[in-house]
Amino acid sequence: MESKNPGSVGLGFLLLSGVYQRATVVRRKKAVVDELIARAREAKERAVTPYSGFAVGAALLAADGTIYTGCNVESSSYGLTLCAERVALGKAISEGRREFVSIAIVTDLDDFCPPCGACRQLLWDYAPRLEVVLATRSGRRKHFQLRDLFPEAFDNHFLREG
Repeated sequence: MESKNPGSVGLGFLLLSGVYQRATVVRRKKAVVDELIARAREAKERAVTPYSGFAVGAALLAADGTIYTGCNVESSSYGLTLCAERVALGKAISEGRREFVSIAIVTDLDDFCPPCGACRQLLWDYAPRLEVVLATRSGRRKHFQLRDLFPEAFDNHFLREG
C-alpha cells in the first residue's frame, strides 16, 4: 500500500465534506492537486518505456486521503502494455480501496495528454465522479470531470437484466 503523506489524512473527506469555508477548501484543494501532480511526476520517472520512450505518471487520490501512484510499463507485445492510470487504480483496488476523488496524469509533453480509452473505461467503472487533472511538462494544468472526457460511457447498467 502507498503511504499517506504527512498531513494528508482525510484529504478526500476534506474535499468532499463542505465543512470549511470556500476559501479554505480552495486552498486545501490546490495543495492536494499540487501533491498529486508531484507524486505523478515521481512515478513517471519509474516508467518502463523501451519501445515508445513515452513516459506517463499518475497519482490517484482515494477518498480516505491515500495516494496510489502508477507509471506505464511497456511490453514488446504492445497490447499488453500497462498504462499509468490503470497501474494506480489496480494498486488501489488491490489494497481494498473503492472510492476515489481525483487522479493527476503527467507526461513530458508541452500539451495535455488525457487518458486513453481503456483507462477511461476502467476509471469510469470504479470512479465515475472522478476529477481528472492533466499537467504538462511546463506545469500547466487542466481540470476535467471524467464524465466530460467519457460521455455516453458503457457501464454496468447495460449488463443488468431489465
